[in-house]
Amino acid sequence: MGRKLYRSRSQRMLAGVCGGLAEYFNVDVTLIRLGLAFLIFFTAIFPGLLFYVVAALIIPQE
Repeated sequence: MGRKLYRSRSQRMLAGVCGGLAEYFNVDVTLIRLGLAFLIFFTAIFPGLLFYVVAALIIPQE
């Protein structure tokens, strides 16, 4: 049976995207948040924020 990706209700700070990704990949949510922070602050701000906004719009709520 396949897993489904949802935005988390329990591990959310903004929209629950990082919490949902952490639950889907079975890793600590802190690692996902650090990866997103790295993407936003150390590469270019626009791609990281665009990823988060698009993910929040297309990933359904848990």
